[in-house]
Amino acid sequence: MAAKTELLGVVVSDRMQKSVVVSIERKVPHPVYGKIQKRTSRFIAHNENDEAKKGDRVAIVETRPMSARKRWTVTRVIERAAQV
Repeated sequence: MAAKTELLGVVVSDRMQKSVVVSIERKVPHPVYGKIQKRTSRFIAHNENDEAKKGDRVAIVETRPMSARKRWTVTRVIERAAQV
């Protein structure tokens, strides 16, 4: 069995029950000009105990399909968001 992909990202929304939206940012070169560009992907991730909150850095891992759009699970919170 292949190792599951783990990604690091920031929680941008935690309004759903047991789910969060995680934004993953990566840098890719432009195919013609070579300039480095930022690209963002948003994933819906399962958050069983509502441990991840908005602004937290989290690690997510691939899992079985849990709903129509949810195929990732939060494995751990790397860094908590600063409380204001």
